[in-house]
Amino acid sequence: MKKSGILNRHLAGAIAELGHGDEVLICDAGMPIPPGPRVVDLAFRAGVPSFAEVLAGLLDELVVEGATAALEVRDANPEAASLLDSRFPGLDLIPHDDLKARTASARLVVRTGEARPYANVLLRCGVFF
Repeated sequence: MKKSGILNRHLAGAIAELGHGDEVLICDAGMPIPPGPRVVDLAFRAGVPSFAEVLAGLLDELVVEGATAALEVRDANPEAASLLDSRFPGLDLIPHDDLKARTASARLVVRTGEARPYANVLLRCGVFF
């Protein structure tokens, strides 16, 4: 059994398949997920696992060259906005409806148990060399 890092086999496998430029959406439990992207649903119950926990775990595993979130996060979820600003100084903000539309082209969607609005971020994968 794997000792550290991501233990969820579906998530570990999906991450291993990602390439440069692929997008990964980390989303709250309420984000509508269109057919198309591979989905790893980690939601156990409201708030578990949290958006912050999943984001931190994925950032340990991924090289990220850009991030996009909903413009509405600033007013509707200041805690998530602060977290995203601290992790991604060049955070791109777009209207939530545009973020939802871009979800269809994501390679992977990771659903958390987060139960607060706009706790979503679209990550663009980079390369480690």
